[in-house]
Amino acid sequence: MKNETLEILSEIVKKRIKEMPKNSYISKLVRKGKVKIANKVGEEAVETVSAFLAQEKYELLEESADLIFHLIVLLEYSGSSFEDVIKVLEKRMEDD
Repeated sequence: MKNETLEILSEIVKKRIKEMPKNSYISKLVRKGKVKIANKVGEEAVETVSAFLAQEKYELLEESADLIFHLIVLLEYSGSSFEDVIKVLEKRMEDD
């Protein structure tokens, strides 16, 4: 699995949070604050589970992408990154 796409997306999110361009979805979400970001992650998680239960592969992939995107926003907003999550997963694989 390549992490390159996630790394690029993380960099874009980090840049949008830093620069806060006017017409950026990320900037608009960040301006609404921590609770709104958390709610979006929760909303996308529920939609992902619903798509999984409905056994709709296309919808599952779309909702999974939304969930990962919003999780990256949450992580970057909190000062963490998806790369930090990858490191935790790698450590767990070593310990297993």
